[in-house]
Amino acid sequence: QVQLVESGGGLVQAGDSLRLSCAASGRSLRIYAVAWFRQAPGEDREFVSALSRNGGSTYYADSVKGRFTISKDNAKNTVYLQMDSLKPEDTADYYCAAGKGVITSSLRNGAAYANWGQGTQVTVSS
Repeated sequence: QVQLVESGGGLVQAGDSLRLSCAASGRSLRIYAVAWFRQAPGEDREFVSALSRNGGSTYYADSVKGRFTISKDNAKNTVYLQMDSLKPEDTADYYCAAGKGVITSSLRNGAAYANWGQGTQVTVSS
């Protein structure tokens, strides 16, 4: 099992940027596909972005495409989510997830990930 700890959330204004980090321990992220999901108050959890195991492919929700960037630093065993041009509708708790053997068609599906962090809160004011 891999343990995941998110950080980097906070309160920002619309148009600002934040970088979320997800530090992994226990196993190397090299063998995992990784993803970010978010959940706004009263809403279902939704997919934000994913990175394939080998890091060769990235996937984004339409709502964040062009504004968010997912990346992974294998040396630091950490996943990042760079969030630019933030909007009030980006307000949510953000969770990172890691999964082994996640096929491409399942990368956007939270059920495909066995390992989750505790979340970090992002609030964007207008």
